[in-house]
Amino acid sequence: MKRKDTGIQLVDSADAAELWDLKIEPQYNDDGMIDSGVVIDHTLYQNQATLLAMYPGELKSEPTLGVGLKAELLNENLLEARHRVREVFTQDGLVIKRLELYDAENIDIVASYES
Repeated sequence: MKRKDTGIQLVDSADAAELWDLKIEPQYNDDGMIDSGVVIDHTLYQNQATLLAMYPGELKSEPTLGVGLKAELLNENLLEARHRVREVFTQDGLVIKRLELYDAENIDIVASYES
């Protein structure tokens, strides 16, 4: 069964490259030829961050997917944002265990894919 929390890694703040680019780490064989380069690893937090940052309509294959949290944080009442996070995470198969989104400085979301 295909797991949604494993996949191609994107560059994050720990890497010295442009954020959101593909994470490339070339692996060479004995002849000096590249065997692989795209990093495959755990993507749960990366997927959550992408869903939060992405606006609805940005992903052609799933036009309703995306929270657009940057714009949501401008609202005084984050109730709609919490509802949108629940809706989008559920749509992607994530089960939310804790969602604390009451102000922009204290956001805590704990979620995982169904087993």
